[in-house]
Amino acid sequence: MPSVSIIIPCFNEQTTICKLLEALFAQTFPLPDLEVVIADGLSTDGTRGKIASFANSHPDLHIAVVDNQKRHIPTGLNCALKVAQGEIIVRLDGHSMPFPDYVERCVADLEAGLGENVGGVWEIRPGADTWVAKAIALAAGHPLGVGDALYRYSGKSASVDTVPFGAFKRELLAIVGFFDETQLTNEDYEFNARIRRSGGKVWLDPSIRSVYFARATLPGLAKQYFRYGFWKWRMVRRYPNTLIWRQALPPLFVLSLIGLGILGIFLPLLLVPLAVEIILYAFVLAVAGVQAAVTQKNSSLLVGLPLAIACMHFLWGSGFLWSMIKGVFTNYAPEKK
Repeated sequence: MPSVSIIIPCFNEQTTICKLLEALFAQTFPLPDLEVVIADGLSTDGTRGKIASFANSHPDLHIAVVDNQKRHIPTGLNCALKVAQGEIIVRLDGHSMPFPDYVERCVADLEAGLGENVGGVWEIRPGADTWVAKAIALAAGHPLGVGDALYRYSGKSASVDTVPFGAFKRELLAIVGFFDETQLTNEDYEFNARIRRSGGKVWLDPSIRSVYFARATLPGLAKQYFRYGFWKWRMVRRYPNTLIWRQALPPLFVLSLIGLGILGIFLPLLLVPLAVEIILYAFVLAVAGVQAAVTQKNSSLLVGLPLAIACMHFLWGSGFLWSMIKGVFTNYAPEKK
């Protein structure tokens, strides 16, 4: 039985960290062969206290905490990797919750040689018990919101570009290196891009399941997706073939709205296609909202789902375009989130 290290970057996760630790304690994989290494970004809430309390009451699960002074996800992952002892590394997040057989299935797929990095699908749940949070959770797994991101809904095993979290043999680090600390977001996608460049395979297995707690508010969702879009452009500069159709649509859409709006001031006829574009977009979102409200029997989704999806599209696209503009004048020095 190989030893396994679960590495977890976290910051201010007091509402979900115990759910994660409970899920790890309930794993079907033998606890003596399992360790948990949490890289905490100097949390200012009760996260550290909850971890310490859990560790004291569950001595059978080895839990180590290391400081992530820079408070970035990739630096946290690397801090955890430096102290992790396992032959197999499983990456999780502080707002995730793996199913009981998660580690066992990851190890089985790696041992079977299905991929160099293996992962599964998300079951996305609301980050709070509010109508907005429920709409955001649904939008985060909706095809209109995420396009062809298979790990959000696929039921078939496949070789893919990336997987959420992921598990890999420690020996892989000698081939592709650690996580890129200059890639403050999309660091897992960049890591997987290096795996695929080296001839390795990223494998999606839908029997590997985890819960992901989505953002609870629209401002939180907006900040998240702006960051995603911003750092995706940097990925595209380094790996042009990593941009796929669904990711190109939001910046093109935002650019078309801005472009037609500005040009329409001087050429009023251009306001017609602008109006048509807005009306069609609103209609598609409205249809999605009606369908969701009927199937989920939740009338708040009539407004909530379109709002959440539009937030995802506009902020991802705006972040991408701003990154392009900023890239003309800077060399992308790392920034705090």
